[in-house]
Amino acid sequence: MSLEETICMNYKLEMPKFNSFEEERQHRKQHMAAAFRLFAKYGFDDGFVGHISCRDPEFPDRFWLNPLAMHFSQIKTSDLVLVSHDGELLSQNKGKKSLINRAAVSAHAEVHEARPEVVSVCHCHTVYGRAFSSLGRPLDPITQDACVFFNDHTVFDDFSGVVFEKSEGSRIAQALGPRKAIILQNHGLLTVGHSVDEAAWWFIALERACQAQLLADSACAKGVKPIKINEKYARKTHDFLGTPFAGWLNFQPLYEMIVSEQPELLK
Repeated sequence: MSLEETICMNYKLEMPKFNSFEEERQHRKQHMAAAFRLFAKYGFDDGFVGHISCRDPEFPDRFWLNPLAMHFSQIKTSDLVLVSHDGELLSQNKGKKSLINRAAVSAHAEVHEARPEVVSVCHCHTVYGRAFSSLGRPLDPITQDACVFFNDHTVFDDFSGVVFEKSEGSRIAQALGPRKAIILQNHGLLTVGHSVDEAAWWFIALERACQAQLLADSACAKGVKPIKINEKYARKTHDFLGTPFAGWLNFQPLYEMIVSEQPELLK
């Protein structure tokens, strides 16, 4: 029995359903604002870089994005901007003049276009993600948590500077393929999901997996080698804990916590 079947049967907890585009749009934007606040809380912010996008439910060729140079901890639902895949600003907070992060558009638009089932994309320059990305290799299945990325992430080893060109975003999307995550060598991490909640949780989980991998690898200098989980059980763990539902479910307590702490994010 899958995790989703178990939870739905025993706890009657299901992913939300919506009666209108407006209702779904507001839900996505609120959860996106919550994800930014969580990323700030966990120290994922770094100057003006880093972005989360979510596809508009009514217009799939448009997506919501954080405005350029607004700190993650300050972002509210109303601050998010709507852009086209060509980078045209279509909607913004009427009380503010927002700027668009062109690098974000170049990367996110290509991923959204290549993966029509993807609702959200997350990318930040986190400390452990950057450190691990410099090694140019994928994660090992050394913990249960790392197994959610088993055969479901890859490395983009063709860094050529800031992603301003559409072709660069296209190459990242091509390297990502059908997977949930990609380690951008010498750059950072990028995750995707069928919901904002899922994509944000995979990003948090990937950053922590990179941290755990670096800590485990540091023991090698002392002659101790991390033990990898058998491929059979790594795959079994992935199939149970690495699903879109599992990613969504893991985000729910974090969402409730950050909204309770910072209810103004919903405005």
